Amino acid sequence: MSEEKESIPSPELPEGSPNSSNDESVIQQHVTPYEPVITDPDTASDNEMSEPGSGSGMNFMEHLEEIRSRLIKSAIALVVVTGICANYSDFLVNDILIAPLTRSSKTVVLQNLVPYGQLSLYLQVVVFSAFIISFPFLAWQIWQFVAPGLHENERKAGRFSILFISLSFFTGIGFGYFIFLPVTLQFFASFGTPQIKNNISVQDYVSFFTGALLTAGLVFELPFIAYILSKIGLLTPAFMRFYRKHAIVFLLVVAAIVTPSTDIVTQLVIGVPMILLYELSILISAHVNRKNNALKM
Repeated sequence: MSEEKESIPSPELPEGSPNSSNDESVIQQHVTPYEPVITDPDTASDNEMSEPGSGSGMNFMEHLEEIRSRLIKSAIALVVVTGICANYSDFLVNDILIAPLTRSSKTVVLQNLVPYGQLSLYLQVVVFSAFIISFPFLAWQIWQFVAPGLHENERKAGRFSILFISLSFFTGIGFGYFIFLPVTLQFFASFGTPQIKNNISVQDYVSFFTGALLTAGLVFELPFIAYILSKIGLLTPAFMRFYRKHAIVFLLVVAAIVTPSTDIVTQLVIGVPMILLYELSILISAHVNRKNNALKM
């Protein structure tokens, strides 16, 4: 009996025998249930997402490489536009930078107080002008980096984001240059006693000029922010109307912080347009909300 038991566990079967094929089918039956683990759809989708060029699913080093690429492209564009603006530096300084001041008052004089002041002035004006001109391209590079990580509805909401952002920014720059600067400079030139001459440091004037334009450009992005948040369902007109009073107080505080001057006139020149832009944002949010509700029906 013991000899029979020893011979049973390991039978020798020739190749091609029927019993051999049966054993192979038994092995396949045992292996088959585990095959879906290898071809799991989740695993397959993860593999597909991690393929190069898919945008999402990039590892940390790939994100760093993407940021590096976008920064290099932005820097190249900024350098090229800066070189172009450098050829028109006299026009930018005399007819763009100083013109609002000379129109506001004939008695105001700009003074250079340091040996390298005018060189620094020209560099600031050229770089600032290049930044404004190349702003759409810079915004496009930021969008191209962010877009792959967004959901489909968020990408659709930002389909025309670059055009919207650029128009809002340039509208703000125009408001700052043609309305904000003349009003504030006229007020500063007419305020006070005529016994004191208004000799202004050119560096202080450049800081005031660039700060005013950048503030106006960023403030005019409020409707775009309202559009995006409403498109993805994070903002509703009812919410904005409910907190209107709180928003007005908040915007006036922001205007007091971001304006380069501490006088109430300058703050109101920025604060009032911000309140009007908030009301415009409510209308934009209501329009987007109606479209979203129509699509759900």
